[in-house]
Amino acid sequence: MPHFSIYSLGLLLLIASVVAMLSRRLRLPYSVGLVIAGIGLALLPKTVELPLTRDLIFNIFLPPLVFEAALQLKWPAFSRELPLTLGLAFPGVVIAAACVAAGMHYTVGWAWPGAALFGVLIAATDPVSVIAAFREMNVAPRLSMIVESESLLNDGAAAVGFSLIAAIAAGASMTPLAIAGSLLFTVAGGVICGLAVAGAVLLLAWRTEDHLVEITLTTIAAYGSFLTAEHFHMSGVLASLTAGLLVGNVGWMRAISEGGRTHLLAFWEYAAFLANSLVFILIGSNEARQPILPMAGAAAVAVALVLLGRALAVYPLAALFARSRTRIDARYQHVLVWGGLRGALALALALALPFNLAERQEILVVSFAVVAFSIFVQGLTMPWLIRRLGLLRAM
Repeated sequence: MPHFSIYSLGLLLLIASVVAMLSRRLRLPYSVGLVIAGIGLALLPKTVELPLTRDLIFNIFLPPLVFEAALQLKWPAFSRELPLTLGLAFPGVVIAAACVAAGMHYTVGWAWPGAALFGVLIAATDPVSVIAAFREMNVAPRLSMIVESESLLNDGAAAVGFSLIAAIAAGASMTPLAIAGSLLFTVAGGVICGLAVAGAVLLLAWRTEDHLVEITLTTIAAYGSFLTAEHFHMSGVLASLTAGLLVGNVGWMRAISEGGRTHLLAFWEYAAFLANSLVFILIGSNEARQPILPMAGAAAVAVALVLLGRALAVYPLAALFARSRTRIDARYQHVLVWGGLRGALALALALALPFNLAERQEILVVSFAVVAFSIFVQGLTMPWLIRRLGLLRAM
């Protein structure tokens, strides 16, 4: 009988390490290698059970991934691009989700509740693979900043939108005013929660120069902000994003010691590596078990609609900023469209679909198919696209 144990965890860590070394040597995206390894594990006759659940992604993997990414963002650059990235994230999610939902309803025949839920969950982008390629290829800093910050905000927007649509699909009667109030509560509450938890942690960290204590306190900031916000039905992603921004900017001034900073960054780099490794192996393992072939037609339609929705979100919204100081090069826009990969959050939301939803199983399978396409096709072709567009920095 398959089982999961400490030996299984050791096996996964060994596989992640080998894949990391091979990926670097073969110049392949690390996430692609991990998914392939996960598929290989699933196809073995005797292997461990590798469950992928909404709680595992939300409560274990997402907090360190979001916190570590935010920790690296510098507030001056982040705030300078904020009008643009907020526009791409929040209205962008609405546009992309509406395009996908309408397309799946009219072409595949899904009922509006299922189509709408799929539309918003699949609008959540994952910057992990693209950012890793950017760092390897020495891409322009502004492009990396826009892609990463928009993806982080996009994740928060998609999670908030999913909660609202799920409530409406469950029968909750919500007026436009009530929807606006709920949206404001979820978003603002997540930001306030992140500020409160991280602020309290920094007040404690200010009283010590022990790097081990500082690492422990930032771990509390990452998980504490995320889980507290989720407990009160606020946005955990935005809470952890805010906490990471606060620690990575205000914390460096006085609260985190000069000696502890190097240790802290190294710890969070490893935590993100660990979370990414496990989540992509689990995606691959569960991908292999999905009955994708019977759903190939719906999956192909979904992939086309996801790409169309992303294009409809990015190009018109970017055009609104064409005469402002935050205007972005057309080449950057192409990267934003093709680099809008789907990953862990989209699958976490798909796994959280109500069990009484008629299309639940179909949505789950199609979500895995879209994630597989984005990782293997978009992820593998991103380095080529970057070189083709001439976006490499001169050394």
